[in-house]
Amino acid sequence: MSQTEIDQDAVKMFGFSVWSYKMGEQVSLLIHLGDRLGLYKAMQGRGPTTSDELAADLELHERFVREWLMGQAAARLIDRVDEGVFELTDVQAQVLANEESSIDFAAGAFRGGFSPELLDAVAESFSTGIGITYEQQGPAAAAGLARMTGVRSRLELTTVTLPGLDGVVEKLEAGARVLDVGCGAGVTLTELAQAYPNTTCVGYDPSESAVRLGAERAAEMGLSNVEFVAAGAEDLPAGEDFDLVLCFDCLHDMPRPDKAATAIRNTIADDGTWLIKDIRSSGDFEQDKRNPLLALFYGFSVASCLQSAMSEPDAMGLGTLGLHPAAAEELVKTAGFTRIETHDFNDAANLYYEVRV
Repeated sequence: MSQTEIDQDAVKMFGFSVWSYKMGEQVSLLIHLGDRLGLYKAMQGRGPTTSDELAADLELHERFVREWLMGQAAARLIDRVDEGVFELTDVQAQVLANEESSIDFAAGAFRGGFSPELLDAVAESFSTGIGITYEQQGPAAAAGLARMTGVRSRLELTTVTLPGLDGVVEKLEAGARVLDVGCGAGVTLTELAQAYPNTTCVGYDPSESAVRLGAERAAEMGLSNVEFVAAGAEDLPAGEDFDLVLCFDCLHDMPRPDKAATAIRNTIADDGTWLIKDIRSSGDFEQDKRNPLLALFYGFSVASCLQSAMSEPDAMGLGTLGLHPAAAEELVKTAGFTRIETHDFNDAANLYYEVRV
């Protein structure tokens, strides 16, 4: 087809769509800097302010702060209320600044981009078919994931999620044995250990960087009822009779989640509960397209989740959206569990599965 036969307006509109993703890349960097440098937190509840005031308070250079503010206003992430005057509204602060008490906090998910070495490794996986583990993705991956998923664990684990399970809270209050498989940096496990001091908690994760962060977090919280082990799910000791086993945002990352499920079956008590939290998907692409952030999830998968899920030669390679309800049911029943109940705890990104022997 000749150049004149192509609809040039359609080309321009498609080009705009493509460049808008590049804009997203640049704005992502601005969000990372706003979070990293404390700009959002400094603006929270402050009302209208200027670059001079912010720069002075944070000991930053005014010219760079001014450019950042203009970029944030251009992205409609903060308000420009007058010439040189900007404001972070209460609504914006809930998403960009309030990490302590807002379930909608998101700024912690922005890591500032990928190193050239990591980009090369991701590209190489397309040739070799072997992805890179979370440990190989570096400490920033574990820390970033902890901040991205940790808010909901801190704010809803003990108030919404665990009370939604049959008889689990009563066991935890009395004193139970909890195992967190794929515990990452330990946000979920330490929150649980703090809320239920009579309960003994153990976290397993193959990433030494993540386990180190978890141990540091437990020490900072003064917890004596939690420990972390740098090992994979397949290394779980059999016959431990754990009352509650957690797998939060990790089964789809494992090269062999089937082996993990079997190991969990061999270590959980006969009356124990296995709680799985995993990405909300249907297994049907056309249905999943209703999610306006679907491309984001596939981006996460190619860059991180599928990398881990394909990091061994015999990997199943689920990826971010691979553990939909039908796949979860097949996985747990093949491992010897007989009951699985799906819970929707009003988490836009995840579903929860209550699994029993």
